[in-house]
Amino acid sequence: MALKDVEIRALRPRERIYKLTDERGLYIEVRPNGSKLWRFKYSYLGKDKRIAFGSYPEVSLAEARRKRDEARQQLRDGIDPVKERRQEKLLARYAAANTFGDVAKEYIDNMVAEGRADTTTTKANWLLEQLAPLAAEPVSELKPVEVLAALKRIEARGKHETARRCRSFASRVFRYAVATGRGEADPTAVLRGALITPKVKHHSAILDPELLGELLRAIDGYSGNTITRIAMQITPHVMARPGELRQAEWPEFDLEKAVWKIPADRMKMRRQHAVPLSRQVLASLSS
Repeated sequence: MALKDVEIRALRPRERIYKLTDERGLYIEVRPNGSKLWRFKYSYLGKDKRIAFGSYPEVSLAEARRKRDEARQQLRDGIDPVKERRQEKLLARYAAANTFGDVAKEYIDNMVAEGRADTTTTKANWLLEQLAPLAAEPVSELKPVEVLAALKRIEARGKHETARRCRSFASRVFRYAVATGRGEADPTAVLRGALITPKVKHHSAILDPELLGELLRAIDGYSGNTITRIAMQITPHVMARPGELRQAEWPEFDLEKAVWKIPADRMKMRRQHAVPLSRQVLASLSS
């Protein structure tokens, strides 16, 4: 028999929980503390289940019946209402973390989980700091002009290369937001050409063979720390980054096969790198 509002209002608490049924699986549960909770009982794949619809009078009888009918429609469509609600809550929590800063931090966390080099993730966090004006804005609502304004502030400090790198980083964050369902487009795509192109600055280099010879002889004659001299003598032969050579350990060198295997965790691309060793390097390492 269907319930009526006047009956529900008149319900009083008892020492134990009791319930009154409405229709088609809907019932109201009355607790000793006086709360009146809507429940819907149903069967899914042979198992009895229940789902809560809220408390009365916040959820009226009419609204509870509407929720029941929606749940019954889900069952007819082969959907478990409890599982569907759980997924909706997860999606809601996921969508709540939708600011540019939240998405960017999640993107960087993924970089860490993938084993990217510490220098790479540190640089990404630094770039995010430069884009602080965008951090609190919903990632799906940011427009190209807003992103450009943030980049132009960086550019106004004379940091043209930093602005360019920030645009590239922001683009990766926006694409990640799209891929994870929290964005619709990459607003930086239309900003190509809107920033000042940094002037190329070439690093100092010795191009004269005679001057290069003088440098090599000066290194050979260096009277300071022996390890420093050997490292400087080896560097022109292995063409490795200073950090890779500075952190090298003896087990990495195979003098018989004349190869230095740099472990993946010290390489920027996270792949082991094999460096052939010249006879001069072998002589330096053996001395």
